[in-house]
Amino acid sequence: MIIALYPGTFDPVHNGHLDIACRSAKLWDRLIVAVYDRPSKDLMFTTEERVALFAEAVKDWPNVEVMAYQGLTVTFAREVGAKVMVRGLRAISDFEYEYQIALTNKQLAPEIEFCSLMTSQQHTFLSSSILKEVALLGGDISSMCPPHVAEALQRKAREQGGPHSKFDRI
Repeated sequence: MIIALYPGTFDPVHNGHLDIACRSAKLWDRLIVAVYDRPSKDLMFTTEERVALFAEAVKDWPNVEVMAYQGLTVTFAREVGAKVMVRGLRAISDFEYEYQIALTNKQLAPEIEFCSLMTSQQHTFLSSSILKEVALLGGDISSMCPPHVAEALQRKAREQGGPHSKFDRI
C-alpha cells in the first residue's frame, strides 16, 4: 500500500486544495491530509478548526484521512509511513518555492518521493489568503470553497467586525 501525504496550513481549505486532494486520492492507495499546527503563523482558524473543515469536506472519500502535525513535515511523513509527498502548483511563481522545499526535504528524507500536481485551471487564482480577503470584504465565496467552509468564514468575518479589508489597518 502506498501512502501519500498532502501537507499544508489549509487556513482554510478551498476548492483548489480539494482538487489536489481528490486527484491524489485517485493516484495512491491512501492519502493523509496533514494540517500543519504552526502557532507562530497568523492564522484565522485554529488547528482543530482547520482539521475539522477539511475532514468535513472529504468525509465521503474512503481513502483520505485528515490529521494535524507539528515539526518537520518529513518527520511526520515517516511517522505515518508515507512514501510520497504531494504539493499543488498554481503558477510558475509557486514552483521556485516548492522546488527549494522539495530539494530540502529530499536531502532530509531521500526515501520519500515528492510529487507536484498542477492545480486545475479554474482554481489557479485561488489561495486561502484571497478566499479570506473576499470573505472579510463581504464577497461571494460560494464558488471557491465548500458551503460549510463559507459559513465558517462568514462567521469569522462577523466576529472580526467584517466586512473590512486587511488594508484598512495600514
